[in-house]
Amino acid sequence: MVYSFQEVTCVSALDERLIYEILSVVSEIPEGRVASYGQIAHLIGRDKNARLVGKVLSLAGFYGDYPCHRVVNHAGRTAPGWHEQRFLLESEGVCFKENSCVDMRKYRWECD
Repeated sequence: MVYSFQEVTCVSALDERLIYEILSVVSEIPEGRVASYGQIAHLIGRDKNARLVGKVLSLAGFYGDYPCHRVVNHAGRTAPGWHEQRFLLESEGVCFKENSCVDMRKYRWECD
């Protein structure tokens, strides 16, 4: 994957510790489960930073291989423009409702 100068600059401007806190939580999401951006923000003690979580995940490939496909919005909607995300989730046994959202009551990851 090739990253633009703007993407690399954005990542380097973020606190490395914060990035790894987010990616550490994402790496804990088990196969067949999903978490929301807000849930991850809450788990790292930054309740109001769901968008920051999304930004970090959009650039996660810069840091390694993380199961970012297991993160959806609070309603269970997948990331816009990332059509493979649904396929990856379905391949792990996650089912989608008629409105194309994950059933968060059924598949939401409950962190211990």
